[in-house]
Amino acid sequence: MRTEKSNLGFGTKAIHAGQHPDEVTGAVMTPIYQTSTYAQESPGKHKGYAYARGKNPTRNALEKCLAALENAKHGLCFSSGMGATDAVIKLLKPGDEVITGNDLYGGTYRMFTKVFEPLGIKFHFINLHDAENIKQYINNNTKLIWVETPTNPTMQIVDIEACSKIAKAHQLWLAVDNTFASPYLQNPFSFGADIVMHSVTKYLGGHSDVVMGALLMNDDQLFEKLAFIHNSCGATPGPQDCFLVLRGLKTLHLRMKAHCENGRTIAHYLRNHPKIEKVYWPGFEDHPNHAIAKKQMKDFGGMISIVLKNASLEDTFKIASSFQIITLAESLGGVESLINHPATMTHASIPKAEREQAGVVDNLLRISVGVEDIDDLLWDIEHALS
Repeated sequence: MRTEKSNLGFGTKAIHAGQHPDEVTGAVMTPIYQTSTYAQESPGKHKGYAYARGKNPTRNALEKCLAALENAKHGLCFSSGMGATDAVIKLLKPGDEVITGNDLYGGTYRMFTKVFEPLGIKFHFINLHDAENIKQYINNNTKLIWVETPTNPTMQIVDIEACSKIAKAHQLWLAVDNTFASPYLQNPFSFGADIVMHSVTKYLGGHSDVVMGALLMNDDQLFEKLAFIHNSCGATPGPQDCFLVLRGLKTLHLRMKAHCENGRTIAHYLRNHPKIEKVYWPGFEDHPNHAIAKKQMKDFGGMISIVLKNASLEDTFKIASSFQIITLAESLGGVESLINHPATMTHASIPKAEREQAGVVDNLLRISVGVEDIDDLLWDIEHALS
């Protein structure tokens, strides 16, 4: 009789969870099932697969692996992070209300305000530094609390456990966008989340070659509702992309350690630089809610935002375009370092006044610190700033 070890470590789960040698050939890596349909023995009688929008063996392996990494029961993969977010909001109906943060990924803000508000769903964008702020916005129509932590791009830390207590007291769903932390650094289900969302494009894929999203959950009924939306609306990824993410996950724990190490060094370097006015990084002891970050995160990650001292928009553009190793581009979480100007790139869809109220000013730059040699990154930063 074969015995199986319980409580596998994160790295072991990243490499093995949901994946077994192929029964036909013995292939160690999960095959790419590049098929749109499956043979049926008789009408409705098949091997669990009928049409690939609904299920695909490569995608199922990835969904099981992601669920294992987040300590969840169920996983669903989507064609993008926005596809995953869209599915969550489709749980609601006209007249329902959502409470979310005022520092939010621009694409999420755009979807909430431009797609779902016209359909009758109301969104409250509030300061979530103190979870108690949520209470004054709750009414009979409130159905969902949507949280990013750390937030994009000012790295605000939101207390997931405090939000969960409020959500449960009022029978609301709590959804957490865990993209910036990844499951290696933070597991929102441990603090009471109902849904965890990932832009798989970022740290989970890790190599800037896939666009994908995921939802994880434990509640069976919630899973059935989201799986119905998933299949009905069709925002499902292809098997080639799923294979690439499965491959990327196998080094997630190794990559995240390097991201954190490089991020820590660069954050401290930038904080002492005469051309930098402010550095947003949750690892600083005086970062707002640092104690909460320390409680709910394993480490502080490789995402850093900086405000340039006395820099005009033209100065900011010039510096952002002066790096030789760090690439000026949208996205984050890849092995290569990226720099981004949120006000004109990832957060351009948010009105200027609202952006600036959240701290997204014109002289702010966001850095996704990669896993290159740290001496090369420090040289590049100094070169660009000078």
